[in-house]
Amino acid sequence: MKNQLELFNRLTYFTVLLSFVIVFQSCNEKPKEKEQSIPEFNLITAKAEIEEANQNFMALVAAGDSIGLANAYTKDAKFMSAGAPSVVGRTDIQTAMSNIVKSGITKADLRLENIYGTEDLIVEEGELTLFVGDNTVAEEKYIVVWKKEDGKWKLFRDIFNSNLPSE
Repeated sequence: MKNQLELFNRLTYFTVLLSFVIVFQSCNEKPKEKEQSIPEFNLITAKAEIEEANQNFMALVAAGDSIGLANAYTKDAKFMSAGAPSVVGRTDIQTAMSNIVKSGITKADLRLENIYGTEDLIVEEGELTLFVGDNTVAEEKYIVVWKKEDGKWKLFRDIFNSNLPSE
């Protein structure tokens, strides 16, 4: 029995010693910092998002939806068309879009040619054709600066002008 008691005491001593080692070791370990995953900017992905936004823009033109068109722009956007003063802000852009729709434009064909930029701003170069019914009424070129607003790419600066020589 004495041997059993001695064995029990040694096991108890060993268990207590092991517990202290584990506790002290865990106190010395630094907690691992959570790695923040910042999505890496990808211009190919951004181009696909801009192309999708352009498809939406063309659908809004076809629908004659000046409110939807204005909402495709950032709150602080600037719309710069040839032969007219610049228009700033969604309210005034909506008025400009309403005037374009009222002028009879029924379709816009946007063709993205080049895209450049970062996660903050994208610059798009392109060509566009405007239609009234089936008739082409304008062949133009454009530059749009896109900016993310509420997680979506929106038009921040929009300028376009005719490919025809000035008179």
